[in-house]
Amino acid sequence: MTNIRLLLIGCCLILLSACKKSTVHIVIPPDATVRMHFGAKQLQETLEKKGYQVVYSELTDTLNGADRMIVLSQTSDSALKKEGFLITTEGTKTMIRGNDGNGVIYACRELIDHINEKGNLDFPVSFEDAPEMVLRGACIGLQKTAYLPGHGVYEYPYTPENFPWFYDKEAWIRYLDMLVENRMNSLYLWNGHPFASLVKLEDYPFALEVDEETFKKNEEIFSFLTEEADKRGIFVIQMFYNILLSKPFADHYGLKTQDRNRPITPLISDYTRKSIAAFIEKYPNVGLLVCLGEAMDTYEDDVEWFTQTIIPGVKDGLKALGRTDEPPLLLRAHDTDCKMVMEAALPLYKNLYTMHKYNGESLTTYEPRGPWSKIHQDLSSLGSIHISNVHILANLEPFRWGSPDFVQKAVQAMHDVHGANALHLYPQASYWDWPYTADKLPDGKRELQLDRDWIWYKTWARYAWNCRRERSDEIVYWNERLGDYYGMDAQSAGNVRTAYEESGEIAPKLLRRFGITEGNRQTLLLGMFMSQLVNPYKYTIYPGFYESCGPEGEKLIEYVEKEWKKQPHVGELPLDIIEQVIEHGDKAVAAIDAVQEKATKNGDEFERLRNDMHCYREFAYAFNLKVKAAKLVLDYQWGKNLENLDEAVPLMEKSLEHYRKLVELTKDHYYYANSMQTAQRRIPIGGDNGHNKTWEEMLVHYEKELENFKANLAMLKEQQNGQTVKKEISLVPLKSANVKLLSNLPTVKLTKGSCLFSNLPGNKIDAIAPELEGLTAFCLDGDKQRQEGTAIDFISSTPVSLLVGYFRDDQKKYAKAPKLETDAAANEYGQAEPKLTNAVRIQGMPLANVHCYNFPAGTHKLLLPKGYTLVLGFTDQSVTPRNAALAGAEETMDWMFY
Repeated sequence: MTNIRLLLIGCCLILLSACKKSTVHIVIPPDATVRMHFGAKQLQETLEKKGYQVVYSELTDTLNGADRMIVLSQTSDSALKKEGFLITTEGTKTMIRGNDGNGVIYACRELIDHINEKGNLDFPVSFEDAPEMVLRGACIGLQKTAYLPGHGVYEYPYTPENFPWFYDKEAWIRYLDMLVENRMNSLYLWNGHPFASLVKLEDYPFALEVDEETFKKNEEIFSFLTEEADKRGIFVIQMFYNILLSKPFADHYGLKTQDRNRPITPLISDYTRKSIAAFIEKYPNVGLLVCLGEAMDTYEDDVEWFTQTIIPGVKDGLKALGRTDEPPLLLRAHDTDCKMVMEAALPLYKNLYTMHKYNGESLTTYEPRGPWSKIHQDLSSLGSIHISNVHILANLEPFRWGSPDFVQKAVQAMHDVHGANALHLYPQASYWDWPYTADKLPDGKRELQLDRDWIWYKTWARYAWNCRRERSDEIVYWNERLGDYYGMDAQSAGNVRTAYEESGEIAPKLLRRFGITEGNRQTLLLGMFMSQLVNPYKYTIYPGFYESCGPEGEKLIEYVEKEWKKQPHVGELPLDIIEQVIEHGDKAVAAIDAVQEKATKNGDEFERLRNDMHCYREFAYAFNLKVKAAKLVLDYQWGKNLENLDEAVPLMEKSLEHYRKLVELTKDHYYYANSMQTAQRRIPIGGDNGHNKTWEEMLVHYEKELENFKANLAMLKEQQNGQTVKKEISLVPLKSANVKLLSNLPTVKLTKGSCLFSNLPGNKIDAIAPELEGLTAFCLDGDKQRQEGTAIDFISSTPVSLLVGYFRDDQKKYAKAPKLETDAAANEYGQAEPKLTNAVRIQGMPLANVHCYNFPAGTHKLLLPKGYTLVLGFTDQSVTPRNAALAGAEETMDWMFY
């Protein structure tokens, strides 16, 4: 009995000894940097959470008896790459060598991941690693879903009322730790004109845009943020647009805060230069990301502004600090000729980085090509750091998206096709509503993007570090990560990964084959109108989009034309794509539904993900049927067989059935589809004043579309049967409005034979749309228009519209028509789309489209862009949109849906 008792006691002691965690000594040198201390502390916290006893020490000679020892060191003379590290383990001793502070942090993160995933300290005997991309960063927009009263686009002062989250230190720590966990080393803050919230200017004290109490809060939180980021090896970069002015500064001098077509003046240059200098002096460890759009007119202006205002401002700030180094200055290629600017700037400032959008403002392909890829290649060939910007993601809002396979291939394309060696990542959805997602939660609370979209950040960061990982290993890795998150076995988690990867192809394929634009002018997942499918050119397809943002292929309108002409097809075809997306939708739903009872963790989030998969499938089915109906309408356009239109009706009806299911799936789950809820969004319909942002709102429009189609089809049948006579449309000339001009501009009656350019007396009007006949137009000096632009100053006692003609030609001498992709203020006066296309023909010049600029009663000054422009007069009547057909009788079938 005694022996048995002794045996049991001995067994218990052995078990207790086995359960006891060993002591781990973390050793750092006496001169350890802040970043080394940070990495060590993160490692310490992880070990303690796992039950280990941790001794944190700077002494090594008293630790010979330690159970485990982890020794950190930083060396810059090794063969390690920048931010690289080497981990070696011999017996109970693990050595970490980082090439720099970041290398030490990332080595510590490697051990942390091993401890969390493997649950032990069996570190590899030797492991060396370093990132492929030099900068790996994410952005946060200090922007809002709607404009502030009295402000324009991008104008959002840093205040607790506008951005309460900006002042939340705990939230910032959590975000920065997420970046560290994902080995990201840069944070971008986007805002139109941040300087007036962060610095005071001695020469322009009235330019400050916030009160004194808020200014002090801004100083404190910005200093806190940059200090906490720096200890984590994260470079904070403040972005700003040009030329934007603070509202109090603009009001003081009677200026607009932004005006794309105004000239550069000494005053606004001096103000901006001093703002930049003050910022550099006050926040010396913060970089600047410069966007030379969207409020400057010409590329020559961009060069002048960058070289004579921005770079001197940076140098002034450095001089005030006594610094001779050049911190990185990042130049964004959006709305400028970045190569042209770089060639002018490099002799003045060497440490310049470049940035360009990956797939524009959406995610469409991992096979980029065409003119937009050429921009990347030209910039990356300069030899500086070139950053690929995954931007806005207008086609992914608002559903969850996280395809590891797609992301890995996309990052490979950044390297192999574009030559990029850095990543700038936007939030997956709801950029304008940070930190919240669009999800409706049952208790009325808002879900955080950081919680919902964890896989978005983890995928891009993982492949920015190394995009050459084996696919088979990646399947295992992501199955494990998803299994950990949802509390399910790896095999079941593989279904979740499959759902992500199948659904991840739907929005990219549909936009690149059927979209009008890759920009946030279009919210894809709200759908498209039939008119946009059968006549996309009416909606101004963004130049270069189809040549750059996907494999070679055909638009639906091109495909049908080739079918009728018996011509061979090329590349990716529209009917193939719609079949593919419904297959992707079916596979995604089948995969996620098969494991719906398996989640033991984050169950609510799993159900929201599962609902998104069903949303994607219903959207794919609705879109598929609508495309097939549009194909039949185009067939009628070519063959005039009414049976084609009859066959389109049940397809449109069936499409609406799926769209109604989408309405049911979203109405209790989402506040909105698109987070930009302004007049900038035009497709499928305008988002003015926050309208038409849900599927329930859009359903009414789609039902009306079908109703109109049926009515017009009945009319066509009656005409064919001789029961009715086709009515001729009566086009009544518009009446000129009574306005008082404040500038001496010569006028002329608008009619055939009139001359609208004083310097081109021989270039007379050949033909004009009947609506324009008799208006009081302006006869302007075209050479002066090219040099200075066109200014119209006037007073009106009633609301009026000014009709402006833009020539359909991309030659530099012609002014550029409004384009929301490159000018967010391009619909400030309702001028974004032409009202009359092919409406004015002048001898020796291209055809012109007519846009309406709408003004309330009052005093106004309109600056038009540089280049030949037609100013056709004022009217107080509405203009009915149509194709005036001066290019010929172009028959399109979009009229059947109105």
